[in-house]
Amino acid sequence: MKTATLPPLRVEPELREAAEAVLREGETLSGIMEQSLRSEVHRRRMQAEFIARGLAAREDARRTGVYYTVEESLAALDAVLASRTSDPR
Repeated sequence: MKTATLPPLRVEPELREAAEAVLREGETLSGIMEQSLRSEVHRRRMQAEFIARGLAAREDARRTGVYYTVEESLAALDAVLASRTSDPR
């Protein structure tokens, strides 16, 4: 697969110095910038999917007339959490 380039990133000197100061051994500014971009793309995709699921749930509730209270929702989440924390995997 061919690689592509991104536009140069102009930043204040203080930001560049701060980024260089936290680089780990063998890490480059380009590498940290790429990882940051990947993380932000992933976060935005997850956020968009979360919003889409919420809007779909709202429409489903309007269509069916079935709504859940906060207490019911939290109890269901607590049950999922309890099942995951008691699983000895």
